[in-house]
Amino acid sequence: LDYERNPQAMAHKEQRKSGRKKPDAPAQAIIDAALDLARERAWQTVRLSDIADKAGISLAQVYAAFPSKAAIVGGFMRRIDQQVLDGGVIDIAEPARDRLFEVLMRRFDALAPHKVAVAAILDGLCAKPTAALAQAPRVLCSMAWMLEAARLPADGLIGLVRIKGLTLIYANALRVWLADDTQDMAKTMAALDQGLGRAE
Repeated sequence: LDYERNPQAMAHKEQRKSGRKKPDAPAQAIIDAALDLARERAWQTVRLSDIADKAGISLAQVYAAFPSKAAIVGGFMRRIDQQVLDGGVIDIAEPARDRLFEVLMRRFDALAPHKVAVAAILDGLCAKPTAALAQAPRVLCSMAWMLEAARLPADGLIGLVRIKGLTLIYANALRVWLADDTQDMAKTMAALDQGLGRAE
């Protein structure tokens, strides 16, 4: 290829050299817009066209990135997963319970700036059980990654038991977190520690 005459080929060459993909800017803008709208009004009243307008992009671009509102919520969850995983390596010398506690508290730290939006989205999902069920695989996938982050196997039959158990612990802690008015999330930490203690 003549890279000097083909800018796209040159860009592709540089991307291969760096080994990194460019961030998916439209997808992130869509998620941000959806979160903003969730803070402003009931999630079930938010339309995909509203999200497109808020993000300043076309509805076709929204469709190309996410085929549904549920997929946008899934994209947000994936973003939170990424933030947790970017938080650094967990000390394998620590007990499993402590490792899981640290990983899940990282998750709540990542969720903290979006607490109002998360509450609104959860309320909207509770109003539509089918929509809530559609998120179940994404939640289980997130919990599998949280186990991996804590250096605990998430595969096989035992892994499946761990994933489902951690999902229940996280769901209970999330319920407490939504009503937690302490600056240091003391109530959330207590609920999480209690849940992990029972599981242990």
